[in-house]
Order: sequence, then C-alpha cells, then structure tokens
Amino acid sequence: MTIPEHIKPIPSSSVGVGLKPAHYRDALSPIGARDGAGDRIFEFDFFEVHAENYMCDGGPPHAWLHAIRERYQLSIHGVCLSLGGIDNLDKDHLRRLREVLDRFEPALVSEHIAWCAHGGVFYNDLLAPPLTQTALARTAEHIDQTQNALGRRILIENPSSYLKLPSEMSEPEFMNALAHKTGCGLLLDINNVYVSACNLKFNATEYLDAIDATLVDEIHLAGHALDTNMGVEIRVDDHGSPVCEDVGALYRYFIQNAGARPTLVEWDTDTPPLETLALEAAKASNWMKVAQEKTGSSRQSAKLENA
Repeated sequence: MTIPEHIKPIPSSSVGVGLKPAHYRDALSPIGARDGAGDRIFEFDFFEVHAENYMCDGGPPHAWLHAIRERYQLSIHGVCLSLGGIDNLDKDHLRRLREVLDRFEPALVSEHIAWCAHGGVFYNDLLAPPLTQTALARTAEHIDQTQNALGRRILIENPSSYLKLPSEMSEPEFMNALAHKTGCGLLLDINNVYVSACNLKFNATEYLDAIDATLVDEIHLAGHALDTNMGVEIRVDDHGSPVCEDVGALYRYFIQNAGARPTLVEWDTDTPPLETLALEAAKASNWMKVAQEKTGSSRQSAKLENA
C-alpha cells in the first residue's frame, strides 16, 4: 500500500509543526508567525494533527482544517488505536479514522506501537509493549488489520519508556521486524529515543544505528521534562518545551548518516503561539542543513581518498 497517486508526497527536506486550534487563524493569515521586524520566521512545509480531534461529523474544526489543507500538506497522527495492546482493535475507531483520512487526504499517516487500552478501559497514556515474539506477532496482526481497514500504508512510532519490561529483542529489532512483516514504515521519534535512553540507561546513538533507516519516512522532535522523585531523575515525554540540544545532536547524527526525512516538531502541552513553533521549525531546518552539509563534505573527502 502506498500514498494514493493524487496526493502529493511531502519532500524529504520538509519541516512542519503540530497544529492546534489556537493556531488556525495565524496559519492562514498572511501576517502570522512573523518576528518583531515583520519578517516571516519560517515557511512551514506541512502541519500535523491528531486524528482523534477530527472524528466528528463537521463543525468549525473541519472547516478550519479544510482551509489549511488547501494551502499545506498534512500528516495525520493517531494516538488511540492501541496497536501494542492485547485487546482487539476498536472497529468503530478504525472506521472513524478512515473517514478522517478520506476527508482530509494526508500525505502521511502514523500511529504509536504503544498500548493505551485494556479490558475495555482506556488509559490516558501511551505505554510501551514488551519486546517479545508474542507481542511482535500480535502487534503485526494489528498493523495489518489497520492498513487493510484504512487502505493506506501507515508509519509506526517508537514509544518513550520508563521501566524495563520483559524482552527477547531490542526495540530497534522489534520496530524493524514489524515494518518488514507488515510493509508499514517507521516514524522515528528521536526525543523518545533520548528519553528512553536516559531512563533505561542505553546508548541512544547505537539505537539509531540499529534502526533500518530505509524504513524511516518521518521524524518527530519534541521537548521533554525532567522529574526528580526520591533522588531518581526521570525524563518525561511531555511535549511542553523547546527541543533540547542533546536531541538535536542525535537528529543531526541520524540525518548525516541516513539523509533528510520529513521532520515534525511537536508541542502538545502549554501550547505556545505559532511564532514559537516557527522558531523551533527554523531550528530543526538549520540542524537538517548542517547535517546534510557534513554528509556532503564526508562524501567529497571519500572521493578524494579514493582518487
């Protein structure tokens, strides 16, 4: 399954941001997201929205998003399918998700591999699944069911982790295997990699090296919070602050080695004005350019050495 032919793909060097209702008007305004001198801070390449916010029959959210879709490419990101759970997928939720995709025709569609429901109870969190063969088979089945229901290839996102769970493989092995089994792609959330690496004490760079970069079709960047309880530091993926330099360094490392990918800056709590998101997008775009320049320099050096 691929993007329908009439939907234009998002170029690999694109940078976008998560769109919230507070941003609708500025996203469409010719004077939105400008600095004190009146200059445009950053020209957004695309916007990403959460699918669940548009699972309604109509109203202002639909009208705004239709207007924005006329000007910008969209990525639609789901957070409630519970692909990594043991419960059967909610068929009504899949139907509503299909309606959202048919209505707004996004270039990218993604969902978490986390689980967020069990026994008919929904938990307001995205919890990492155990990295076992049983969980792999079950999650692959859920991905197949989702792609068949949507008629679209989806991307699956790596979770943020806070506890070590039973495992028979590494998380990159788990993600790669899911993509190879189902034909889905990967949404690599580099902030989640950093948060998990700090919390579980593994090497984030080695994680990135283990991901099959040919499967990665989108990247997420975000901020996180540092929580200290009883002398223990925990990093929490709260999407409520600027992207930190350590995450930026990992992002540049991946792009330098794997090439550019459409990149989305998330900010989901304490929603800032669109100007702040424009600054974050500009920062990510600059990081991407720096990494690409290093890639070019490395290739040129290799050519000279082999001459």
